[in-house]
Amino acid sequence: MQPSELSVPGKPADADSPRPTANVYVDGFNLYYGCVRDTSCKWLDLGKLCRFLLSDYTIHRIRYFTARLRSRPDDPGKPQRQDVYLRALRTIPNLSIHEGFYLETTPRARLANPGPGQPRTVEVLKTEEKGSDVNLATYLLLDAVDQDADVFVVVSNDSDLVTPIEVVRTRFDRAVGLLNPYQRASRRLLEVVAFNRHIRQAALKACQFPLEFQDAYGTIRKPSAW
Repeated sequence: MQPSELSVPGKPADADSPRPTANVYVDGFNLYYGCVRDTSCKWLDLGKLCRFLLSDYTIHRIRYFTARLRSRPDDPGKPQRQDVYLRALRTIPNLSIHEGFYLETTPRARLANPGPGQPRTVEVLKTEEKGSDVNLATYLLLDAVDQDADVFVVVSNDSDLVTPIEVVRTRFDRAVGLLNPYQRASRRLLEVVAFNRHIRQAALKACQFPLEFQDAYGTIRKPSAW
């Protein structure tokens, strides 16, 4: 059974107590495919989102994990839109970006139901994002060792993170919560986290960057395709 919102670890006993600190670890692609991809909320301000969903805490640090996209014939502007978004994220003072990489291969795969005269296998294009889950787990553990925050919050529904989360909880005595991009949370994750909060569309809509704003290099504009 998951604790209620009123019993979240690290929450101050009264309004006069200082708020506990939270570090947030964002699996960028899990967030995107879980609740952002088919919406008009791609211009997401992660600083605002974390403050909105974790209002009980002072957000000490946000770590964003992603990989550089490649141009595709059906969407040649994808890398440029990502560049603009990463530039927007860099305006958030306590956010850092940690990059993995994309691996594109063309393995052969078996057809489920080949027709008469058809080959049993075909060559498929396989694109994999590599490194982000390992990077996230590594920084989560390193920050736990350093006691960098009171509570650690993971934005993901990836059950591969169960072991590092459990280590943070049992070895370093720090609570770990989820901001979950998916409506149905992984059962394995629910067994090891202190709380699970679903990221709803209302929160995404309330936490968008301005359509146009400034950084040290000039004007940042929301991509027109978004």
